[in-house]
Amino acid sequence: MAADTQGTPIVEMRSIEKVFGAVQALRSVDLVLHPGEILGLVGDNSAGKSTLMKILTGAYQRDAGEIFVAGHPVHFRSPHESRDVGIEMIYQDFALCGNMDVGQNIFLGRWPLKGPFVDRRKMYAEADKVLKRLKVDVNSVYQKVESLSGGRQQSVAIARAISFEPQVVILDEPTANLSVMATERLLETMLELKRQGVAQVIISHRLVDIFAVGDRVMVLKRGEYVGDRYIKHTDEHEILEIIVSGTRERALTAEQAVR
Repeated sequence: MAADTQGTPIVEMRSIEKVFGAVQALRSVDLVLHPGEILGLVGDNSAGKSTLMKILTGAYQRDAGEIFVAGHPVHFRSPHESRDVGIEMIYQDFALCGNMDVGQNIFLGRWPLKGPFVDRRKMYAEADKVLKRLKVDVNSVYQKVESLSGGRQQSVAIARAISFEPQVVILDEPTANLSVMATERLLETMLELKRQGVAQVIISHRLVDIFAVGDRVMVLKRGEYVGDRYIKHTDEHEILEIIVSGTRERALTAEQAVR
């Protein structure tokens, strides 16, 4: 499913500000994300990428600015509230329980019940259904997560996020510690999510991965928006120049972020 950039953005962040003590982490940052779009969010280590996404998910509270989801104003006080409207974030550490199996991790904290007991048959059937939807190759829903490779553990983390039926998935440095083969599988999973209409934001230093699957790339530097390009109209060299120079451009409005 192609990115639907003709209608209302699934996410719009306007003039977002965040201060930590004496540090201005974000300064009047705008972001637009459309349904089914894959947006790469790039910049150096102090750019504010993760801070901006943690504000979107409710892990941090913004000091100023507005957030709209599907055109409706929102103010998330916790990740549970952002999850309720279809926003999921997958962190680098995956937040899995290694001593539990794949099915238990996918439904961790919300295991289906049959009376007072866990309905294990339903849990594993539903877990298997999610994995098949993603077309990932985890061997068994009964396998302990700690026995899986890093790439397969990440597939489980994504499957858990997808089990909530999100509209937006945020991936924080998703390929940082993966092998070449695992990275290829992950990028295929991202494209499968895109075909299913799930919008994604990829926080990454690896431009090659963003250019492999992304629709658009946005650059932050020292907490400010400095540039936004469609992948088909740019290359890695231009994006690196924007990251290094930090020359601020006018952010795309929701209307301008339409192909």
